[in-house]
Amino acid sequence: MNPEISSSPMPIELVVLTGFLGSGKTTLLATYLRQSQAADTAVIVNEIGEIDLDGAVLSSTAAKVPMALLSNGCVCCAMSGDLPGTIAALIEERAARGLPPLARIVLETTGLARPGPVLRSLAPLAPYLRAYVVSTFDCERGAATLDLPEAAAQIAGAHRIVITRQDVADDGAVALARAMLARINPLAELVADAAPGPRALAALASPPVRLFQQGFSLEDDEAQAPHGDIRTALCRFTAAVTSDDLAEWLDNLAGLCGERLLRVKGLVSVQGERWPLLVQCVGTLFSPVVPLAVDTPDSFLVVIARGLHLDALRDVQPPLPFTLRATARAQSKPGVLGRPLASVLEEACT
Repeated sequence: MNPEISSSPMPIELVVLTGFLGSGKTTLLATYLRQSQAADTAVIVNEIGEIDLDGAVLSSTAAKVPMALLSNGCVCCAMSGDLPGTIAALIEERAARGLPPLARIVLETTGLARPGPVLRSLAPLAPYLRAYVVSTFDCERGAATLDLPEAAAQIAGAHRIVITRQDVADDGAVALARAMLARINPLAELVADAAPGPRALAALASPPVRLFQQGFSLEDDEAQAPHGDIRTALCRFTAAVTSDDLAEWLDNLAGLCGERLLRVKGLVSVQGERWPLLVQCVGTLFSPVVPLAVDTPDSFLVVIARGLHLDALRDVQPPLPFTLRATARAQSKPGVLGRPLASVLEEACT
């Protein structure tokens, strides 16, 4: 990557905009690009086929927005090598024209892309980007798609979930979607504004830097999981652990679950550390474990996995002192969004 990019004063936001086929990604993005807040935004569209239909729709919406196309394959697998180069080219072209740095780049993935591999491909650009995942969810038909691994990974890996197609859904669909999504991914911020403009602005707004703020709490919930294939576990620690045991346990968890592991996030009290350690991953991509200066009485991990009997977590070695609930729900102050996974990659890729 061109060293001149390092002169950029602030990391550029990279929004990985995902969501299953037909869930409203392009409509959401087109609505956002019409707003004044979309200035200094670039767009990358990932199309599997040779016809760039989504790119054409977005170009007609905002002709002045810098736009690039990734074709020939899904960005989470075949095209991962081209993504860093495309991002670098957008940044360098901006600098070459003497324009201010981009504020954000929105990557609209295909409806079959998983966010974990996309974030993994961005590691070379970690010092220059602050990446987070936004997923759209069709409140009319979305629940029926969650049996598919790709749809499950998109929802479980999101930092922010946007409830779409409210105009065509039955009464009560939004409330049902809220309840289901809060169980499937209790870590995500939900955006459910009824009006398209405010919904788009909330969906692509800058996330706060802090992961947890005062007022964040966890509630044990013994209700049945909302979806047959996705399991969410709350591991609440009863004592501090050693850093080596925690690292080994997380490594063995990833080995046990493989692609079934969708999301891990939490704060864990570790012996010898003043502050709890922040643990998080999307898929099997773990960000560096770092201390987080927050006062919290909780030491916990939330594990979201597909097709896994959660009692198996008790058998992961080495044994850790936690109690296990089969489902978990997290509640936070309105508007609180976790620090994005890839935002801490810059602390490791120096």
